[in-house]
Amino acid sequence: MRILLVYPRNPTTFWSFEHVVRFASKRCAFPPLGLLTLAALLPRSWEFELVDLNVRPLTDADLARADCVFLSAMIVHQDSVREVAARCRAVGKRVVAGGPLFTAAHDDFPEIEHFVLGEAEDVVHEFARDLEAGTLRRIYASAERPDVTTSPVPRWDLVDLRHYVAMSVQFSRGCPYDCEFCDIVAMNGRVPRTKRPEQLVAELEALRALGWKDMVFVVDDNFIGDKKRTKVLLAAMIDWRERTGAGMGFLTEASVNLADDPELCELMVRAGFKKVFLGLETPSAASLHECHKSQNERRDLVEAVRSIQGHGLEVLGGFIVGFDHDPADIFERQFEFIQRSGVVTAMVGLLTALPRTRLHERLAREGRLAGRSTGNNTDAVLNFEPVLGRAFLVDGYRDLMRRLYEPRHYYRRVRVFLAHHRPRGPRVRLSGADVRAFLRSLWFLGVRHRGRFGFWRLLSSTLVRRPRHVRTAVELAILGFHFRRVASALA
Repeated sequence: MRILLVYPRNPTTFWSFEHVVRFASKRCAFPPLGLLTLAALLPRSWEFELVDLNVRPLTDADLARADCVFLSAMIVHQDSVREVAARCRAVGKRVVAGGPLFTAAHDDFPEIEHFVLGEAEDVVHEFARDLEAGTLRRIYASAERPDVTTSPVPRWDLVDLRHYVAMSVQFSRGCPYDCEFCDIVAMNGRVPRTKRPEQLVAELEALRALGWKDMVFVVDDNFIGDKKRTKVLLAAMIDWRERTGAGMGFLTEASVNLADDPELCELMVRAGFKKVFLGLETPSAASLHECHKSQNERRDLVEAVRSIQGHGLEVLGGFIVGFDHDPADIFERQFEFIQRSGVVTAMVGLLTALPRTRLHERLAREGRLAGRSTGNNTDAVLNFEPVLGRAFLVDGYRDLMRRLYEPRHYYRRVRVFLAHHRPRGPRVRLSGADVRAFLRSLWFLGVRHRGRFGFWRLLSSTLVRRPRHVRTAVELAILGFHFRRVASALA
């Protein structure tokens, strides 16, 4: 059985990092972890080939070699999915599709014959048997949440590691919180399910054996959803680093209550974590209460961010505008909050009603839904009727994004961050890609592009006052270029 695994083309979003990867001579930020894991679950006797459309195009020869095409996608990929499905249909290739896009709305894709919905571990063996027998059903879906300790080491051999900025692994699925706008609970549940520590360490060791020495994204819904098990994992990772001399660094996603646990912060830093993404959402207490963001309520979010930064972790922040309880001055409040907190990588998006979320259900009851979500919250397109008014919200959002990533505001935010950040823990190596990115930044950011004076001011002041932060300052300057391009595309 010859299987062609296809991952769709990423649209321009915050998380595409497409304007960053070019500085490092890479082609994509992260590999398609879901497809690599699925390949490891399927029979070893099958032949697999992977085409990541963010790395190279899909050719007629790729399709000709395949007995079946497996397609995995998120909601943001729907346009690219339709293009791939049409090409497969034109040459008579059977398509099996899975991932969040299809789990939420597989009925929207009548051109695709077969689906694996939800998590695959509990249905993959039945699916493989039926595919070999030629008796494939239209839908395969498990009624239960699978035991993630059965999930194997991903098939890293199917990708060229040199094309990616970072690798991806997963420790847990699920999140104990129930934010109204988030679809994680619908997809993965509220009780975090974790792999065994030795299981994740084996995945990291497999990457190390292949020569990977750079960043690894732990793509959990909430890495600290089960703090006790996370601490056990971190102890195992620290031991592994000491035994092997592994040089990887890590980033992940967590809830803001990380700030309440200095021991957990310390373990993360010792294990090699450098960055953590937090859903900060909004400075409006009423809006936090509205969306049931209980972990963010009744706390000083700026101080929480600074506490985590002080432990040695860079905070990346997610922010949302468009809640029903947002005041009319929400854009100014978000701007001041982000500038004051020093969250340099501030991913601000418009509220969107994702399928299967409690927000989607509530808005449907209220008769306020207006189309489907694109899955990209930087799209200046709302799929519901907002309280603030559609034009007011979209115009305010565009202006907020432009202000946040205007060079003078952005570089000021970098300086605020550097003043509170205390870099600690194992150092991540300086790779050839890092050197190339640095040299290109001197030309692109220091000579060619708007904001060159702010760039040189940041670089010179950091060299004089905080020389240990120079690498971080340059990295953030490059990230700022990406976000500035994303913001400018909103106009």
